[in-house]
Amino acid sequence: MVTVEEAIKLIDQNTNQGPAENKKLEDALNYILFSDVFSPIDMPPFRQSAMDGYALNFQADLKSFEVIGEIAAGSSELFDLKPGEAVRIFTGAAVPDSANVVVQQEIVERKENKISLMKEIQIAQNIRPRGEQISHNEVALKKGTVINPAALGFLTTLGLTEVVVHRKPAVAILTTGSELVKPGTPLKHGQIYESNSVMLMGALMNYGFEKPTMVKVKDDLASTSQAIENLLAEHDFILISGGISVGDYDYVKEALTQQGVQEIFYKVKQKPGKPVFFGRKENKLVFALPGNPASALTCFYVYALPALQKFSGISQPGLQKVKLKLNKSFAKKPGLAHFLKSTISGDIVTISDSQSSAMLNSFAQADAMIYLPADQENFPENSTVDVLLIR
Repeated sequence: MVTVEEAIKLIDQNTNQGPAENKKLEDALNYILFSDVFSPIDMPPFRQSAMDGYALNFQADLKSFEVIGEIAAGSSELFDLKPGEAVRIFTGAAVPDSANVVVQQEIVERKENKISLMKEIQIAQNIRPRGEQISHNEVALKKGTVINPAALGFLTTLGLTEVVVHRKPAVAILTTGSELVKPGTPLKHGQIYESNSVMLMGALMNYGFEKPTMVKVKDDLASTSQAIENLLAEHDFILISGGISVGDYDYVKEALTQQGVQEIFYKVKQKPGKPVFFGRKENKLVFALPGNPASALTCFYVYALPALQKFSGISQPGLQKVKLKLNKSFAKKPGLAHFLKSTISGDIVTISDSQSSAMLNSFAQADAMIYLPADQENFPENSTVDVLLIR
């Protein structure tokens, strides 16, 4: 049995970043850049008008100008303006090389093809220089950047259609338990509805991972072993729900051994979620989570999520940790670290009423988990505690 800190360290040591893949930009949202992206062009690629108005060849002694044409955004028409000449121009349009200022339409008076300035102007005003946003071959986005909507737009403005990203992991969820039935099926005596697979699927997708493969097996060694073999062949991660404790019908650990999965650790000094297993076979990682729903979700957040995020290229994986004040005192026995479902209000964190490892009702309302270290017993009111954010 290991401590929480030892478990986190062992997972990090045994988790590698995933390989690179080319991704079309429209499919790359929330992926992580595998390498720097360089701009193939200047942006803007020409001197660009920042206003609707007039582009002038301005000289200090001139107050009026002859309008000789018009340039709309997207127009490729070229003008060679002489001193005292102007063209009507619109936002985003290319400014003629012979123009040295764009004046907004609100500060000119126009009569037929003549305009007069009603205010003082400055050379180069309202002209976006070529390459103002980024220059050709300059780094547009650095490796490790999360591709968000703004990044998609920015890279598209540079003319890019695909990027090199970290591949996201292929994940499978294997659920064990003969007592579990699919929702929508009438319950017989002794049966309960299986919820962990949907819960874990939701957690994965909430953090931007692809929809996992989901498989359910009955409680026997042969079925469990065969399912693990099949899933290891096609997936980077397997999340197993239930069957990892020491009951007569808990076959997961034995099945993992049969399939050559190396045990990195089994059981963590914590509550809830003590019977959690982490192992690997070559570059495939396996998390066998407790069957109790709240325990399973806690272990997913603390152990599986950081590994999944590291594989995906996230440089600082895991839940965000903050320090907040405890709303009331709490005492526990030494020896086990505690993860307590909780809610946050300002800089105060409140422990939820229901902490049972079998119950999700309080987890559904929680936005955080308080982490209390194993060796500390008493936590006074207003004491500062570590809090993991789960929303």
